[in-house]
Amino acid sequence: MTVIDIHGHVSSPAELYAYRSILLAGRGAHGRSGVKLPKDKVLAAAERHVGLLDAVGTDIQLISPRPFQLMHSEEPADIVNWWTRATNNAVADQVAAFPERFRGVAALPQAVGTSPEAWVEELERCVEELGFVGVLINPDPAEGQELRIPRIGHEWWYPLFEKMVELNVPGLVHSAGCKSWRESYSEHMITESSRSVISLAESRALRDFPDLKLIMSHGGGSVPYQIGRWRSARYLENTEVESYDSKEKSDVAIESFDESLSRLHFDSLVHSGPSLELLIKLVGPGKVLFGTEVPGSGSPINPDTGRSYDDLLPLINGFDWLTDGDRSLILEDNARSLYKRL
Repeated sequence: MTVIDIHGHVSSPAELYAYRSILLAGRGAHGRSGVKLPKDKVLAAAERHVGLLDAVGTDIQLISPRPFQLMHSEEPADIVNWWTRATNNAVADQVAAFPERFRGVAALPQAVGTSPEAWVEELERCVEELGFVGVLINPDPAEGQELRIPRIGHEWWYPLFEKMVELNVPGLVHSAGCKSWRESYSEHMITESSRSVISLAESRALRDFPDLKLIMSHGGGSVPYQIGRWRSARYLENTEVESYDSKEKSDVAIESFDESLSRLHFDSLVHSGPSLELLIKLVGPGKVLFGTEVPGSGSPINPDTGRSYDDLLPLINGFDWLTDGDRSLILEDNARSLYKRL
């Protein structure tokens, strides 16, 4: 069995992030400038990353730019576009260094004030020119600020969904930075994962795009734990659908929340055995894809196991209620089924 991790982020030299600082300092006044990463430093960063994958038993990892660095809420939009292109190129550099171990997942230039129509050109470049296999989607480009951006189930997002279906690439729904005084980055990330699941389940999007493939990051946030709330709310609220300014009644047939949930996929990145068990039993092994973010937020050592929090393979292998077929689905088969360009 080939262990495929669908949730990873690029390891890049410091020169990449120095370029980000230059863009933020000048706000585009000095133009694109650009960055060329030293090949030896790209290789060194990639080698360290591969060593970490070897240590946890991952054969292939899908990598995207690091979400908290994407600066979608910064202005002007030009610097977001330039930075997105640079970070996607950095992903391509790491894939080129170890093509047998990595595949690319594109970030989008989701600058506040722009619309999905403006993002798809970069997605096409990454898929058709760089050979990327998927896309990273930030459901809150405002990064926690109180700006009126439609939730991800709204028709405003449809141009992106259309392009994803056309290119046959799945999307990993994952929030980016956070500027809210009310919550930290980690709090915001889990909140947005939860909100995105609910928004999509309550919208027409997954019916209007039956071939759309979306993976909810970090196990769907709080949704598995609060499933009873959303099951009952579905009937209490009569399947109200989020619109731009208000809520309007849906014109689609009412289905159970579990039926809506079954149209989505989830990664395994919850850092906890009992939580992961709950997720798999709730949505089924056919809807869960192995994801660890190695190296990332789960790198600290879990005192209960003596391994890092993101070392999830032993957890899945230790679930004696999973069949060999179930494990194969989670660790490889579901990824190959969704990521047709893999």
